[in-house]
Amino acid sequence: MSISRTIAQRLMALCLAGLVSVAAAVEAPVSSSSITTSPPGKVTELQGVSVSGVQPGPGLWKISKGDHVLWVLGTLDLLPKHMDWQARDVQAVIAESQQVLDRPQVKLDAKLGFFGTLGLLPSLIGVRNNPDGKRLVDVVPPDQYARWLVLKKRYLGWDNGVEKQRPIFAAAALFIAAIKQADLSNDMLDPLIKKAAAQHDLKPTPVTYTVVVDQPKAVVKDFKKTPMDDRDCFAKTLDHLDSDVALMRARANAWATGDLDTLRRLPLSDQLQVCLAAVDASGIAHELGLTAIEDHVEATWVTAASKALATNRVTFAQLPMQRLLGDHSYLAALQSLGDTVTPPDGLSDGEPAAPVVSPTTSAKPDAAGHR
Repeated sequence: MSISRTIAQRLMALCLAGLVSVAAAVEAPVSSSSITTSPPGKVTELQGVSVSGVQPGPGLWKISKGDHVLWVLGTLDLLPKHMDWQARDVQAVIAESQQVLDRPQVKLDAKLGFFGTLGLLPSLIGVRNNPDGKRLVDVVPPDQYARWLVLKKRYLGWDNGVEKQRPIFAAAALFIAAIKQADLSNDMLDPLIKKAAAQHDLKPTPVTYTVVVDQPKAVVKDFKKTPMDDRDCFAKTLDHLDSDVALMRARANAWATGDLDTLRRLPLSDQLQVCLAAVDASGIAHELGLTAIEDHVEATWVTAASKALATNRVTFAQLPMQRLLGDHSYLAALQSLGDTVTPPDGLSDGEPAAPVVSPTTSAKPDAAGHR
């Protein structure tokens, strides 16, 4: 998996989804309701070194409907590069599962076909660049540009091509380069999960909300000539780059060690929220129907999860961790349908979480499917 699965690259993909690729798939933007913050006045000490070696990862959420069970793994895009994830619980659940649900995604489909795609490609040249041939030095304040040059030299070297790009794309390129140097990896979970599923003749089931782009050439043309209000995104990236990378490292370490309480307390990056807000407010987001997409993505996942619970004795699924630990959890919708949600051991919620039987040590189900 490429670096495009990181949060920063999804921001870039969201701007151009359906334009640079006919079937570009990105995870839905984080809604403001899912952002967690530390208590006022409390300073969270961020770890400066990524954990390494064998690590357990987080426990699984258990959703029950009668004797049918859906096990859910909370995922992060970035994890410690030198961690060896001890995934026995996940492998054991997949071995017992009749279905594996993939993470929910948004797919933009221009329905152009092969030759239509070839016809679109010439119009994509320069789509990330500022309108009217302007450069970064022309569109951002001098003090920000001076800071940009320092950070660019540190993380991007002397790449002059990025100087032509819109502030939001330059910010994303800088952020991606910074996390590449932070001992974080975004290619750890999917290969292992897909391998475990393949060993039991299972192929992950896509959970996809599709948006059709009717006139992609017109959308590209409009985007290339229309400014974006992305200067605040650029400024906050420069101001918080080092602290945001440290924050992502701390979140990655908490995931690796299974410390869900710490992970829940660590806030999501304010800088990334500002950048995503700039995308949400842009003309291209309105044209593509991406301004209020979170409800559609949630409904798509809840429908798929409910169907799996009704059909399968055991199902395995993945959800981004903010969909489980944020104020707006997708699991709340399943609870409202009468399903029982049991959080993992070690995740406090005012009272100790109910004990969850580890799938690696659980008893084999009896004839009725009970453990």
